[in-house]
Amino acid sequence: MRTVTVGTRGSTLALAQTRWVIARLKEEWPETDFRMQTISTGGDRNRESLQQLAQKGDKGFWVKEIEDALLQKKVDIAVHSLKDLPTEQPEGLEVSSIPKRVDARDILVGREGFKKIAELPQGARIGTSSIRRKAFLRAYRPDLVVKDLRGNIDTRLAALGSGDYDAIILAAAGLIRAELRHYIDDFIEPDILLPAPGQGALALETRSDDDLTIEVAYAIHDHLTDDRITAEREFLAGLGAGCMAPVGAHASVKGGQLTLEGWVAALDGGKVIRGETTGDPAECADMGAELAADMLGQGAQELIEGARA
Repeated sequence: MRTVTVGTRGSTLALAQTRWVIARLKEEWPETDFRMQTISTGGDRNRESLQQLAQKGDKGFWVKEIEDALLQKKVDIAVHSLKDLPTEQPEGLEVSSIPKRVDARDILVGREGFKKIAELPQGARIGTSSIRRKAFLRAYRPDLVVKDLRGNIDTRLAALGSGDYDAIILAAAGLIRAELRHYIDDFIEPDILLPAPGQGALALETRSDDDLTIEVAYAIHDHLTDDRITAEREFLAGLGAGCMAPVGAHASVKGGQLTLEGWVAALDGGKVIRGETTGDPAECADMGAELAADMLGQGAQELIEGARA
């Protein structure tokens, strides 16, 4: 029996989504023995704010050690939250499979009286670890007090009971995959908080020369999700931005047409550049690159660099 070792971070969410991946792969490859190996990354160990980390450069912050394990043949497949994966990959590695995406939206979890984002009282204290969410929240409601909150899902949910926060913002996909959907109080529509590029999707990364493992991983690949993600990530790459930039992107397919929406914001929310394009899903990569070029022409680069300062 062939053994395939699957590498992942050790957080509650990472373990839950990796177990899901292994279960789906086992359905397609029942004669294969899949084993899970947890790996600590720089993002897990470093307790600085994401703003501080963005100033240092954020490429590979959540994935480098797992990719190193792949290259060293300690694991055969790496499972990542796709929004954490840099658009440029190390030589010798490739994303071989993108499973079907779950809900890409952000969600709100709040104390009593703070259950709907549209109904939050003035001055409500909102916890989030995301530079993107902070910028978009400030643009939506400048009166909100947006406070830094890092940690895994369990840590952030527990922080809500500390009295320091009235509500917290998380990715819907994380709570859904961790079977914690019952905590969700409000799904936040993309016209308020545009999701991060790739949010709600997973990436299965392999060594480029490992044909058999590539075939194993590809068994749960979803082509529609791939088109959407490609548009979003090409938009991010075209901006020259990383996963910690104040950038949102969301692609949807309806009636055979792909629509890509992209936002870039100033960290204080004082300015948001918004753009949208629609076309053939087969042109998804070009659509992402062209929308990025259009927004760079409108001053997006200045906003991205301002968030790193």
